[in-house]
Amino acid sequence: MRHVSRGVSAILLDAGGVLVFPQPGLLLPALFAAGVFPDVAALERAHYRAMVVQDLAATPPEAGTWWRDYLTGYVAACGVPQERCGEVALQIVEVTRGHAWSHVGTGAPSGLQALAALGLPMGVVSNSDGSVEAELRQLGVCYAPDREQPDGPYAPGGGQPGGPYAPDGQQPSSAAPSPEAGVPVSVIVDSAVVGVAKPDPAIFRIALDALGVLADRSVLHVGDSLRYDVAGAHAAGLQPVHMDPYGFCPAPDGHPHIRSLAELGDIESAITFRQR
Repeated sequence: MRHVSRGVSAILLDAGGVLVFPQPGLLLPALFAAGVFPDVAALERAHYRAMVVQDLAATPPEAGTWWRDYLTGYVAACGVPQERCGEVALQIVEVTRGHAWSHVGTGAPSGLQALAALGLPMGVVSNSDGSVEAELRQLGVCYAPDREQPDGPYAPGGGQPGGPYAPDGQQPSSAAPSPEAGVPVSVIVDSAVVGVAKPDPAIFRIALDALGVLADRSVLHVGDSLRYDVAGAHAAGLQPVHMDPYGFCPAPDGHPHIRSLAELGDIESAITFRQR
């Protein structure tokens, strides 16, 4: 067991795989047609299997291929025969353009509320496509107060939209944000908006500047990817916490793991992480 002291200064969260997942209603028709019939729990589990495939890849995906590659691993984890995974993944790519990551994760709202009750500065750092802030608000997960866009080299348009990892697989929503719903957070940083993506430590600095917190190991960053979240947090000088509900992490040494956001809810006394 590993214990992290109560001296936590801030909490950063990934969006995909921590707060939201691909929408089952968009994926199930192609999966049913392929002869597999997963329930919602199996779909969420498939996400983490797909992330392991991404983390084990020798090189990051080429621009524009992340969503297809992710779905290939995802449908394989759902039980689609290997020879059909590419075909089924492409079918899902076609039907998920514009609105993929709209399923709120099991336990995410209650876990987020428990973290908010701690009173610590909190934000979201997501490799996305410009849509994550509006989507999280519309889904009633969390929202950030209106604020000016960041200045300098990482201003909007300063890099490739979505960076190397754009998990939402969607275009920015044109719908007006709903009234404030969900948990208020201090900042939501979207890689397509600021022009830099995880694992580049610069995206974490943008979030910490907004929170008014120094970059050190007292800042926790919770994410589901070794390549983007764990490596990125390490590079930024933060404490990575791997969201790993099923113990799939292929390289578990050197960073703590949690099964749910609720496991972060005892920070004020002491957080106990499962360290394998």
